[in-house]
Amino acid sequence: MMEAAERRQRVIESFQHLKLDAAVISGLPNVRYLTGFTGSNGLVLLAAGTAILYTDPRYTMQAAQETDCKVQTIPKGSLNAGAVKQIGRKRWKRIGIEGSRITYAAYREMRDGLGQRATLVSTANLVENERMVKSEAEITRIRQSVQTNSRALERALRTITPRTTEAELAGEIEYQMRKLGAEKPSFETIVASGERSALIHAHPTGKVVATDQLLLIDMGAMQDGYASDMTRTLHVGRARPKARKLYKAVLEAQLTAIEAVREGVAASAVDKGARDVLRKHGFERYFVHSTGHGLGLEIHEPPRLGKRDKTRLKAGMAITIEPGAYIEGFGGVRIEDTVVVTKTGCEVLTPTPKELTIIE
Repeated sequence: MMEAAERRQRVIESFQHLKLDAAVISGLPNVRYLTGFTGSNGLVLLAAGTAILYTDPRYTMQAAQETDCKVQTIPKGSLNAGAVKQIGRKRWKRIGIEGSRITYAAYREMRDGLGQRATLVSTANLVENERMVKSEAEITRIRQSVQTNSRALERALRTITPRTTEAELAGEIEYQMRKLGAEKPSFETIVASGERSALIHAHPTGKVVATDQLLLIDMGAMQDGYASDMTRTLHVGRARPKARKLYKAVLEAQLTAIEAVREGVAASAVDKGARDVLRKHGFERYFVHSTGHGLGLEIHEPPRLGKRDKTRLKAGMAITIEPGAYIEGFGGVRIEDTVVVTKTGCEVLTPTPKELTIIE
């Protein structure tokens, strides 16, 4: 609760340059970050000297246990009504809202409720900017999630038989995550075999995991509210020279990108390191996404490690490094770790080996 109060104060201090009197925080990950509340319906009204969590009667007891904010239960209708009433009572004039999080219907409800008394201002990444640098407690949770994720893969791979399908393997991975303490996967597990491994976000199917083919697995656990993310590309049976060459190039790109990570480096420079290696090996045109992204309370958070992202990395950021190359009609390779930025480099949290694993 003390950490949540410090976070709220930092956000309130950012109001000054935005000329805000208050802000309505509606994105649930941001609500959790600022209050500790983990329910599925919550909204925070934040101003100097004010932090009110609005929720519904299902969460009255839970909210009281999880947060040190004032809790106001709205028995009927939208939570926005409570915030609108408080804004009117305080006569605040300029109110920040999370433009990328709020629905149009909620925006209209607030706008109509306030009328001419206040102006709604869309703020970009008001809380997300604070969330980019993780505290030691957050890094500990991410580390545990990463460990759970890797152990789940290790266990699930032992169950593969000649009849195992992509969907069955994905189900086994998620089952093992839960057995090891995860609340849920941090995203839908990707298992793609053979030519389908070239589909970057492939959905697992009833297709049997093919022999003498690439097998791409992208998975993440959500544990104690924090996400992990890992991709490993394996090979079932004999690996052809083309597959080995592709894997070697992607692994070199991934290691080069990791080597580039340190405080003060632009996110785009990390992406460039991976892209330059793939260009050298003739595979750059098959790399069609960014090199990584932040993660924490959500699986995708700022910063994005892309070609044009000028964000300077800071110690304490938790990010993924995940270059890949995808050849239609053949297959794809992606290798991904979760890492934490340090002042002199980074700490790779993912313990799963990265050399090409052959499943006989």
